[in-house]
Amino acid sequence: MMPAATDTLTAQGARQGRARRHWLPALVLLPFALLMILFQLAPMVWVLVGSLQTPDGWGLGYYQEILSSPFYLQSFGNSLRIAGIASLAGLAIGTLGAAALRHSGEGVKRLLLAFVTMTGNFSGVPLAFAFIIVLGINGAITLLLKSWGWIDGFNLYSGSGLILIYTYFQIPLALLLLYPAFDALQDDWPQAAALLGASKQQYVWHVALPVLTPALLGTLIILFANAVGAYASAYALTTGNFNLVTIRVASLVSGDIFLEPNLAAALAVILMVLLGVVTAANQWLLKKSYVNKGNPHA
Repeated sequence: MMPAATDTLTAQGARQGRARRHWLPALVLLPFALLMILFQLAPMVWVLVGSLQTPDGWGLGYYQEILSSPFYLQSFGNSLRIAGIASLAGLAIGTLGAAALRHSGEGVKRLLLAFVTMTGNFSGVPLAFAFIIVLGINGAITLLLKSWGWIDGFNLYSGSGLILIYTYFQIPLALLLLYPAFDALQDDWPQAAALLGASKQQYVWHVALPVLTPALLGTLIILFANAVGAYASAYALTTGNFNLVTIRVASLVSGDIFLEPNLAAALAVILMVLLGVVTAANQWLLKKSYVNKGNPHA
């Protein structure tokens, strides 16, 4: 065989090999892409289209109704307030737990991670029922604390109760998300900072916190989105009597009297926009944190 023909066959084989390396991953990802289209993109498009279909034709009538209604604005305010407080509380407790796990023995670490994983899956109606038994009006701990005079007038079926139950299911998620981030902290950094004259507080503030900032911000936005979209626990705890966006959406698509799915779609679109704004702000903060780590004078 001529050398030129051999080179041509070799080049063709190389091109075919590169094509296979590109097409095989695409074929593997095809089922995932179909699932994303069917269960993520298609419902979002349907919700957006439905929110623009009013009895008078296409328009922004439902959005105007929502933005001019104190009742619906209150639902957004309640959802954002409860989600924000619960997310910050869950992040703070999860950060302390992740820091403690990093300095624990392997046996204790495996046991606690297994327990956290199990509690992370305990949510929804069973979680609300458990809180009612323990901290309800006649709950075991409620009666005990009242007998000691430690609490007076605590109501689990209110905004404070929702913050408590939301914080509960935020803690395991925060701990599982933050635990790997603490591996970025090297064991010899505290000793190096101490040799340079830094105190423990200075090490945490100037070394550990900047390294953990991207993970903390990313975890916070995940916790916030998780809390804003929560429905089952809130509905089971308050039987739908507390004004949250998710409860309003559910009542509009499943109510026997006020069945308005297009209005519910408009509520869902506004909620998605709010979460999109929060996510964009989080990405901007992450970018700033990475730039500042790369350039301390930025």
